[in-house]
Amino acid sequence: MPNVKHQPSRDIAGQQNWAIIVPILNEVASLPYLLEHLIEQQADQVILVDGGSTDGTRELLVELPANFRVVYSAMGRAKQMNAGASVASKDVLLFLHADTRLPPNAVIEVKKAKDWGRFDVQFDSDLLAMRIIAFFINGRSRLTSIATGDQALFIRRGLFEQIGRYPELPLMEDVAFCKQLKSTVKPYCSKLKVTTSARRWQQHGVVKTVLQMWLFRLAFYFGVSPEVLKRRYLDPR
Repeated sequence: MPNVKHQPSRDIAGQQNWAIIVPILNEVASLPYLLEHLIEQQADQVILVDGGSTDGTRELLVELPANFRVVYSAMGRAKQMNAGASVASKDVLLFLHADTRLPPNAVIEVKKAKDWGRFDVQFDSDLLAMRIIAFFINGRSRLTSIATGDQALFIRRGLFEQIGRYPELPLMEDVAFCKQLKSTVKPYCSKLKVTTSARRWQQHGVVKTVLQMWLFRLAFYFGVSPEVLKRRYLDPR
């Protein structure tokens, strides 16, 4: 574990602080890189929420910096993120997927948001197809005020509690959450880009993954339950 002294971040007024909440599950291979990235962010608080790892991930969650905290919960991103938020003590909550990396100076963008926001996204792939997909994801998000979890949503703690936390759905929790939020206030759409893994797209094929995502969104819009969609989802998480 890198020996980095934690220096809490502060905005211009010196009043706001932020917490990063990361749901994890069986991340033993990538966990050292994730922890290094999180240390570099110098957030006031980092909460790792393990959803029942069985691959040795838990054994690596030792000797963490003082501003880190490990929480254990039932499996499921929504449940894990809510569990992390319930023990967070900071003004702003940022929810980060374990395979997503924040851009430099992310905290500056996070603190620009009056209520809630998200980043643009790019993939860790140079394929033209992935750049095109990212372009359309970012454009769609701006038009609809709906973001996915890969875009690292951030929100003022008061608004998060007012909305009632993430809907504890097995799938589409981020879409449902954004729908609730945008009915209250529009998001801050940062042009800075988080970098997320293209693993799922590469594993299952770009065309198949795009079609699945659009079909699932359409089915969810017309009332198909997330439980039914989850059973057909390509990504087991």
